[in-house]
Amino acid sequence: MESIKHRVSNQTYTFVTPAADAPIEVLNEFYWTKEAEPHVLRRKQILAKYPEVAKLTGYETKTKWYVLGVVLLQFLVAYYLRDTSPLAWKFMALAYIIGATSNQALFLAIHELSHNLLFKKPLHNKIFAIFANLPIGVPYSASFQPYHQLHHKFMGDHYLDTDLPTKFEAMFLSNLLGKVLFATFQIFFYALRPMFITQIQFTYIHLLNIVVQIATDYVMVQSWGWNALAYFIMSSFLAGSLHPCAGHFIAEHYVLNENNKPRQERKDGITISKELLPAETYSYYGSLNLLTWNVGYHNEHHDFPYIAWTKLPQLREIASEFYDPLPQVTSWCGVIWCFMFNDVNTLWNRVRRTGKERHGSRIRNLDQNQS
Repeated sequence: MESIKHRVSNQTYTFVTPAADAPIEVLNEFYWTKEAEPHVLRRKQILAKYPEVAKLTGYETKTKWYVLGVVLLQFLVAYYLRDTSPLAWKFMALAYIIGATSNQALFLAIHELSHNLLFKKPLHNKIFAIFANLPIGVPYSASFQPYHQLHHKFMGDHYLDTDLPTKFEAMFLSNLLGKVLFATFQIFFYALRPMFITQIQFTYIHLLNIVVQIATDYVMVQSWGWNALAYFIMSSFLAGSLHPCAGHFIAEHYVLNENNKPRQERKDGITISKELLPAETYSYYGSLNLLTWNVGYHNEHHDFPYIAWTKLPQLREIASEFYDPLPQVTSWCGVIWCFMFNDVNTLWNRVRRTGKERHGSRIRNLDQNQS
């Protein structure tokens, strides 16, 4: 085993790199910590220095018109392809280029709506999210909001953050084939994983989401045939697969490449100290933000979840000294490629928190609210 010394703030930390033939439980482990996630502290620091940032919060009125245009575009393409086989090159090309790009934009419009950033009243955001859901083909919007709010409130939490891969996923999908499968079928992992980790309360919004979606699908199939619905489904699958815009799923929170840091020897359930905890949120400032409501400004978004997408670049400009030093992703396509084919990048590369001790009462309250 190789010993590595790392110096931080005039202190020297010693690490032990496990041998290649070390037991699997030594080689494979998440970045465990009990330290708080960084966004709350940075938000307080930014507001203390730049109180005018608080004025950036609030909903963006023009977003709804863009969403309306994307939904209309998807229905027009579905109508155009109603007599085209899903196996035809034209069908697959349009589903990848237009359909996947549009449905990824709708996924992320629902993300904006989950933060109530399109309308003043939360109910109006929920209803409009059901409308934005229509070209996705399956009911999704009502469940996304509560799970995504847990991701923000308890980022990295072992029990409540369903954005994290499970240990089962990490064990079986951290090889080359597994990572290719994970990147190709990301949409299924993100859709199905939450149901196995944390259960949420079923509400009338969920029921409305299901009824409206099934009714819309039924009318479309009766009027235009199954190929039109197949276009929606294929668009959603490709939007969460090997598509440039899908790179944000991995880029946002996986600790990749140069952002990896040596792991401390596991002790008392903690592998990473406060000084050596790797950055766990990464921003991307490239051109694909134009198609994805600036979701690449992800550090900014987690710091201020109630600032709409149009004002995130302004936040970064105001508080540039807080964001410029942070690790950045330069290419979503590059992230997908490096994640799959670079051995150091695996599903283990996520920061996890031992949330049971910190949030036990909140978990009990969550269970009581759902009962």
